[in-house]
Amino acid sequence: MNDFTTELAKLQWVLSQTAVPVAVRLGKGRKLSVKVPYSSDNRVWLQGEKRTKPTWLPNEKRWELPNAWFNDFVDRALRRYRNVYVIQPYREQEICAPACMNAHGHECQCSCMGANHGSGSSGGWFVVSDTFATRWDSQHLACRLMTSKATT
Repeated sequence: MNDFTTELAKLQWVLSQTAVPVAVRLGKGRKLSVKVPYSSDNRVWLQGEKRTKPTWLPNEKRWELPNAWFNDFVDRALRRYRNVYVIQPYREQEICAPACMNAHGHECQCSCMGANHGSGSSGGWFVVSDTFATRWDSQHLACRLMTSKATT
């Protein structure tokens, strides 16, 4: 099983479980998608003191909230359920340098660990200076379990 298949299986498991709330944040212009364990007061609890009402999507068994509610939802879910899964996009950043990409020979002391050594400076790199270049990998979905700290 490769890393992509493992991550996809983890995401599918998180989205199918019903014990821990899940917030799926896909970014600007997209609604926040949440799943919470069933309770007759979910709509009231999700809305809290806000004017906007959450939208229930019965076919998908999830709620849609304004994206701006993300932090508030996570805080309140941690207080109520003590755990919450957060799924959101991320991009890995690679750092290298033109000196490495244009190098000859095999010795590399760059953070790329030799992956770009002697390759030239093509491939989407943004060269900041002679000693620093960066590029962003394609977008992925990250899933993390947040847990509230126990109070004594």
